[in-house]
Amino acid sequence: MSSPILPRLARRPLAVLGFTGLAAAAFSVTRPAAAQSIDDVLNKKKLQVGILIDLPPFGVMKANNEYEGFDVDVATLMAKYLGVELELVPVTGPNRIPYLLTGKVDVLVATFGITPERARQVQFAIPYSSIDIVLLAPKSRNIAGAADLASLRVGVARASTQDTAISAVAPQATRIMRFDDDATTAQAILSGQIDAIGVNTITARQIQAMNPGAEYETKFVLRHQPNGITLRRGQTDLHQWVNTFIYFVKNNGELDAIHRRWLNAPLPELPVF
Repeated sequence: MSSPILPRLARRPLAVLGFTGLAAAAFSVTRPAAAQSIDDVLNKKKLQVGILIDLPPFGVMKANNEYEGFDVDVATLMAKYLGVELELVPVTGPNRIPYLLTGKVDVLVATFGITPERARQVQFAIPYSSIDIVLLAPKSRNIAGAADLASLRVGVARASTQDTAISAVAPQATRIMRFDDDATTAQAILSGQIDAIGVNTITARQIQAMNPGAEYETKFVLRHQPNGITLRRGQTDLHQWVNTFIYFVKNNGELDAIHRRWLNAPLPELPVF
């Protein structure tokens, strides 16, 4: 049976039809994934979690191509409480939000610092971990504060909280060099490509251990960074479950046990909102 719409379309100019088709195709590619409920996750019997795998001890890939770390254990515990299969999806700093917004993952457990800027695109659950962002440089570098970064080459991982923190305080003459991830940025300071690095305290300790002769030291703290499990905006139902989950495992000691296992310290006092 022919549709009465087809004759009307046939009378349109071809250029208009072409434009309409292209616009529709573009919209289908860029349209964000729909909000997701707890029932959606339960019905598909799988939780897809985006994790960083270049930030030990939060996330790292082992020799057998499996993943381990603090964030991996938190994601595993989430799936256990939901009673569903866990699928871990490796992400990078720059692609974390795109992966979430396009539905490649259900949530992020990716050491993602909570900021007002990011909250314009995503929504955060209450913090489940916290790290400090610092400025690391050789002891020989006389850096007492942000003003001393003028004319220096400062490396950061692109689209990270250290990128934001350095950009906010560095003098205009500072040469901020952005790399794809923390590992590449660390190699840049170890090889002498940069003079200083904005980095979290975990990676800072690793850099110090890799080259003790360079006498790298923390010059000043850039930011205290509480991290949040991250969801798409509008996922109210799932967001409430994640908040309940974090509250529960904080109080029953399971989150503290994971923190002690990977960071050799008790879970710090975490802010709530």
